[in-house]
Amino acid sequence: MSETAQLKIGDKTYELPVIEGTEGEKAIDISKLRDQSGFVTLDIGYKNTGATKSAITFLDGEVGILKYRGYPIEQLAEQSTFIEVAYLLIYGNLPTEEQLKAFEYEISHHTLVHEDMKKFFDGFPSGSHPMGQLSSLIGALAAFNPASLKQGLTAEEVNLEIIKLIAKMSTLVSWIYKKSLGHPVIYPRNKFDYVTNFMHMTFGQRTEDIEIDPVVVSAMNKLLILHADHEQNCSTSTVRIVGSSDANLYASISAGISALWGPLHGGANQAVVEMLQKIKEDGGDVDKWVAKAKDKNDSFRLMGFGHRVYKNFDPRAKIIKKACDDILEKLGVQDETLDIAKKLEEVALSDPYFVERKLYPNVDFYSGIIYTALGFPTEMFTVLFALGRLPGWIAQWKEMKTNKEPIGRPRQIYVGEVNREYTDIKSR
Repeated sequence: MSETAQLKIGDKTYELPVIEGTEGEKAIDISKLRDQSGFVTLDIGYKNTGATKSAITFLDGEVGILKYRGYPIEQLAEQSTFIEVAYLLIYGNLPTEEQLKAFEYEISHHTLVHEDMKKFFDGFPSGSHPMGQLSSLIGALAAFNPASLKQGLTAEEVNLEIIKLIAKMSTLVSWIYKKSLGHPVIYPRNKFDYVTNFMHMTFGQRTEDIEIDPVVVSAMNKLLILHADHEQNCSTSTVRIVGSSDANLYASISAGISALWGPLHGGANQAVVEMLQKIKEDGGDVDKWVAKAKDKNDSFRLMGFGHRVYKNFDPRAKIIKKACDDILEKLGVQDETLDIAKKLEEVALSDPYFVERKLYPNVDFYSGIIYTALGFPTEMFTVLFALGRLPGWIAQWKEMKTNKEPIGRPRQIYVGEVNREYTDIKSR
């Protein structure tokens, strides 16, 4: 007999099914609770509520496990490219050599965007945030792809929109960066792989192809892979709930970008670098700021240390730490901000206060350092996060559509006024 949970309300007892995931996660299914009892559950922030069943990503924060489609993140980051991982997330399996070549070919032949898209940049105010630009541009892609708006798209038609979005995202992200500098945009080169092409469009020149260091390409691949999906977080849940209204792919992803923009979500690595700059401007005394972080009466908190999900260590941080060290060594970057970061890292890994509280450097700490070393301004960090997270958002949107999940409609507990009588404005 299947396991059940019992909920007693007054003199009535309700039997609720208990379901178990393939990794042993257990949940009480309350899908029919309201119909049976008239009650709903209250879970502010959805911290204890599973909104869907998903076969994409498994995360166990207690022991530091992250898997995509059953593959440990350590193996994927070490052996795969970002595009290979994107294929895995979206289609469910690692591609064969032939499938990967076809996938890369299709993406490389859809990287160009309509020339009229460049006019959007003329309308953005000078200094407007890159995330606002990206959300607007991705949403606008639906207008340039009207076929994506029709109901009842075939699997082939949906797949074409997925290919287009992955291809054009890297072009638009690079253009946002170029426009922020007042530089002419660089068009994609089909001869390059996805990451090299992105780096070329971002840092290249119109008149010639530049050589992108393999160490840089490797680090960027790892960063994008590590950010590619992270289960049902704020932005991913946003993509799914917007998509549940039968909104098109571009609108759903645009909504996810907006959710990621929040400093409590995608802006964490930007906050790390801003903290390092603050310490630098104060004179660079790391010991002083470490003491402030330890002082419970001081409001200062070290950014990029510990994680709300991973309780012991962030498995992504172990991977990206090596890439970070490789980048700094290869590029020979001399920067006081990065020196401060390395000192903080040493403290966090050795000081008993941080070790006992598991305040380890997380992926946001190292990604912020890498992006700084590569020359990206802090405002671009969250945009790069979105570029990496795109395959995961697409996979989650596609899974939700394939499973024919109903439109999202959370409940509430009303706590407002009751039975108020309308009064004329002159007598109020």
